[in-house]
Amino acid sequence: MTSRRSFLTKSAIASVFAATSSFGAPLETAVERAPLSSAPSDLKITDIKCGYIRNGHSLFVKIHTNQGIWGCGEAVDATPGTYHLVKMMAQRIKGKSPLNVNRLFEDIRKSGFFEGAQAGMYIAVLSAVEAGLWDLVGKALGLPVYQLLGGKYRDRIRVYCDTGTYRDTDKSNDHFAKSATEAVQMGFNAVKYDIDEWNDPNKYDRYNWTASPGELERMYNQIASVRKAVGPKVDICVDMHGRYDMTTGKRVAKMMEPLNLMFLEEPIPAENVEAYKLISESTSTPICAGENHYLAYGFRRMLEIGAVDIIMPDLQKAGGLGEGQRIANLANLYYVPFAPHMVASYLGAMASSHVCASVPNFMILEWQIYFHEDPMFKEIVTFDGPMVKDGFIPLSEKPGIGVEINEEGMKKYAPKDVPFFV
Repeated sequence: MTSRRSFLTKSAIASVFAATSSFGAPLETAVERAPLSSAPSDLKITDIKCGYIRNGHSLFVKIHTNQGIWGCGEAVDATPGTYHLVKMMAQRIKGKSPLNVNRLFEDIRKSGFFEGAQAGMYIAVLSAVEAGLWDLVGKALGLPVYQLLGGKYRDRIRVYCDTGTYRDTDKSNDHFAKSATEAVQMGFNAVKYDIDEWNDPNKYDRYNWTASPGELERMYNQIASVRKAVGPKVDICVDMHGRYDMTTGKRVAKMMEPLNLMFLEEPIPAENVEAYKLISESTSTPICAGENHYLAYGFRRMLEIGAVDIIMPDLQKAGGLGEGQRIANLANLYYVPFAPHMVASYLGAMASSHVCASVPNFMILEWQIYFHEDPMFKEIVTFDGPMVKDGFIPLSEKPGIGVEINEEGMKKYAPKDVPFFV
């Protein structure tokens, strides 16, 4: 795009002013500093290409334009087998200006009304496309995404570290305590643990998710060891992955009260928010949910009835960044904190961070230990500066999201027989 300075230099008006440098130079400088009030109207979307990692459970899109500017977005979980869905959405917005992000979002959503555009894969893919549009617009206008969302309340985003003990065969109390101590030594002031174990030997029936006395004892002792290891000032989050019934949810929440959790996440499945309300009313342990809810519509009922204490939409599948901000603002009307779920790459983490910076009721964002342990997560993206520092993500000031897809780095992790950025 032609800059103001080159425009003045090349124009006839500029040549007149240049004849008298004492007059022309100040005007040229003033025009250079003037804010851009009109959009680059000839910017058009030409294509959306995509690639996958993690057996298709992580989708990355790249939105291309006629000016060589692109935008990157990411979606998770509800994405396997969605290549043709991405291409269908691309056809619906080709030739249009990417600057109208909210309008394009509505165009795609409403055009899919009978194709599943209420939740699931359709909305997850739309989340990646929507985030890519924000990234593209930020690059076109030279602004970070948080600025496009109305500005920022904070410069850094607090995160809790999911310690990843769910992957370990060692489920001992000592192992939980050790991993918590290591996370605190890395600078984190909040940690998270999963306590649902399908293969717990104390379980009587894999299909009936009522926890036995032995399971309850194991859950409490694991988290009690974490609290003892980190002391009273480090926050502890506990996740049950929606795998239990209401009776167990009540018992675990009550049992954990002396350990002063930051929150207990999804003790029961997502669908019945009235059951969540019964758990929340039975305990002083804050109850958190929302990872498996979609769009602001999906959070309306739970907020109206006070079903949970904290909401945790996943911005890489709930509808994207603008929709994430709408969800947060809706929650703010009920004085409910916003603590997004995040199991994406650093692209998704930074995209989420822009939303977290833009809302007043942000509480904390999820962070994964795999960023430190798995080299893939540094190979598939490019970025400046440290990923995280002292338990906070430094908010990017670069145009757009501030993190780029590295297609070459991603290629070796792509699933076989799935189209890769074509």
